[in-house]
Amino acid sequence: MEVILLENIIKLGNIGDKVKVKPGYGRNFLLKTGKALRFNKENQDFVSKKKDELNKKNNELKKKFKETAQLINKKTFVFSKECKENGELYGSIKPKEISTAIMSQMKLEIKPSQIVLKENLNKLGIYKIELNFHSDVSSQISIKIDKIQSA
Repeated sequence: MEVILLENIIKLGNIGDKVKVKPGYGRNFLLKTGKALRFNKENQDFVSKKKDELNKKNNELKKKFKETAQLINKKTFVFSKECKENGELYGSIKPKEISTAIMSQMKLEIKPSQIVLKENLNKLGIYKIELNFHSDVSSQISIKIDKIQSA
């Protein structure tokens, strides 16, 4: 399936690029969320006319995300969890839980989809987590998992 991108997408392309994607990804994500249009002559003309406006909107979004990234970069968030004797948790920490913790501690809205987990957070310790706000803006935070102190 060929689509024209309406915004910059990591590892895919920039605004106005014609890219070939798998049909499911195109239909269920790119088209549904308004990040792309099906490739045809009318849409190609539409995007080339609107490219300046789309770039301006993209730059405003990027500026907003840069401010957020500077506020949160290098911060550490602590989670206290119950764990087994060997230090493994009874579950793992998911992006939604991290997103909620950031919202409650810093009043910053981070979507779970912006949190990149390269490994499962299911043991005690400190983990480095990447946050992708935009194709050009990212930051890194630390997640520290402690054992709940029993009374």
